[in-house]
Amino acid sequence: MPRYIGRFAPTPSGPLHLGSLYTAVASYLDARANNGLWLLRIEDIDPPREQPGASDAIIACLSQHGLLWDGDILYQSRRSKAYDQAIALLQAAGHCFYCDCSRKQLAHCQGEYSGHCRHRQLTDNGKRALRLRTDTPINCDFDDRLQGHQQLPPAPAGCCHDFVIRRRDGLYAYQLAVVVDDIAQGVTDVVRGSDILDSTFRQAWLYHYLGQPRPAWLHLPVLTGSNGQKLSKQNLAEAVDDNHPADNLRTVLRLLRQPAPPADCRQPGSILAWAAQCWQPQRLPRRLSVPLDDRCS
Repeated sequence: MPRYIGRFAPTPSGPLHLGSLYTAVASYLDARANNGLWLLRIEDIDPPREQPGASDAIIACLSQHGLLWDGDILYQSRRSKAYDQAIALLQAAGHCFYCDCSRKQLAHCQGEYSGHCRHRQLTDNGKRALRLRTDTPINCDFDDRLQGHQQLPPAPAGCCHDFVIRRRDGLYAYQLAVVVDDIAQGVTDVVRGSDILDSTFRQAWLYHYLGQPRPAWLHLPVLTGSNGQKLSKQNLAEAVDDNHPADNLRTVLRLLRQPAPPADCRQPGSILAWAAQCWQPQRLPRRLSVPLDDRCS
């Protein structure tokens, strides 16, 4: 059985907020409880969304909270060659096609694809997206460690599940980059938020076409504020206060419904070490969202 390898992969669109820290802690504890490695990857492949200095702020915040990673940090912005190689393999096998559909043309498919460009045999003119064909019959179902069995819902009538792996602006899509990097880093277990649950089906196609085994997935409920919205940088969630790491960790452990560390655990490192020994993933809330003021234990 391969050694457990987990990872935390934030996007540097701003400093860490409590929802990000909550995911990082769960991922870290799951790795350490399984005597595994915990890797850090900065997903900086979307410059328009990135905030100057955010990568350094994220790294500093993790360190301040005792969330120390194994090995070197992997930056996606330095991985273009690997993504191009994966795209070349997919194209050579006939799994891709170019697409010039506008958002307006796609509006009626509820987030899926109309299939309009599938058979048009468009060439790359530098302004077209590259899509992955999903007509190969594969089993995209998976058993999430927390959320249970997940089944791909059928596409709306007249639509299909084809998805973009390289955008029309030339930037690599999240779906491609995350799979290529998880394969390269040997990731066996992914702990992340339930807001990415639907993406897992698309990633299953990529694992299949690239001939690699899928990792095990555990999708945590996302934290929501008093307005019911997910804590996110887009929703202007407040940055984590690095001056109170022990308090922050205790808050996160409560939200994860884990046992409370003893009062004499005052340093982040000792809190995390104790929490890893007492990690009980079966206690995690099996929901898609959890309010920040949740008091269940």
